[in-house]
Amino acid sequence: MSEFFSVRVADAGRLPLFAFFVSFIVTFVLTRVNVRLIRADVRWWFRNVKAGDLHIHHVVFGVVLMLVGGVMGFAVPDAYQGFVITAAVIFGAGAALVLDEFALILHLSDVYWTEKGRASVDAVFVAIAVTGLLLLGIRPVGFEGLEPDPDGTLSRPLLIAVYAGSLTVNLILAVLTLLKGKIWTGLAGLFLPLLLVIGAIRVARPGSPWARWQYEPGSRKARSAEWHEERFRRPLIRAKIWIQEFIAGRHDLIPPELLHRRPSTRRRAARRAPFNAARPRRTTLARGERRPLRSAVRGRSPRRGTRSWKPRPPRDD
Repeated sequence: MSEFFSVRVADAGRLPLFAFFVSFIVTFVLTRVNVRLIRADVRWWFRNVKAGDLHIHHVVFGVVLMLVGGVMGFAVPDAYQGFVITAAVIFGAGAALVLDEFALILHLSDVYWTEKGRASVDAVFVAIAVTGLLLLGIRPVGFEGLEPDPDGTLSRPLLIAVYAGSLTVNLILAVLTLLKGKIWTGLAGLFLPLLLVIGAIRVARPGSPWARWQYEPGSRKARSAEWHEERFRRPLIRAKIWIQEFIAGRHDLIPPELLHRRPSTRRRAARRAPFNAARPRRTTLARGERRPLRSAVRGRSPRRGTRSWKPRPPRDD
């Protein structure tokens, strides 16, 4: 393990990236533990930070830490390795706090514990996956072989053209895969090109932009997309949600737009109306007119074996 760390991380110059990776994961785990304890109303050192009636979200502290770490990383020379690693740790902690409330920034609403709040956990998982692949030395497709010569120039124009062409093709396949609604396949395909080919060829997900543009409602491709979604995608989504809730807690609160939605005018009027206001008033009968039985009004016979009763016309006395 030590040899792997020295070869893959230390000797390869990825020590600041490793510090960012560890700081990001540790900060995210501690943040989720803290907010789950606060939500469960458990006695804990940390509580919600408030300035009067204003609740200050931890994304604010994340932005400050990212600013401090980024400026520190640019200001300190590369010769001071310790300061560079410290800047990476600070930046990783701030990035974890910001991405943990990514859904709040996306929707501009406090959706942390609602269904929309799962977008924050998805963003954190994507950041961890991409950083882990970069830490292992796996580069995005199309960038291998573009290292300059010892004199600092690229003297292989044919190879440059080949790499540029492959990069363009792979980016087109990645965009096509993302348009088909396959986010994880498109992101992982940047490092494994075979996934991009599979994602671009196979049927799109229902509701994705590609499905709305290309699949007619009720067509064979639309039915195939729904079948694949129900047969393969839904079990994977349920497993992903279970893992997310195990790590980050359950997102089961009512969204704010539904919680604060005012009832319609008809419902408010019905609530203010008295109990018997909706019943029709009894009209006064004219002279000689008889009130029909309820069974006759409903279309049923008053007694079995007889015809439906009809009101008699008034007599002229």
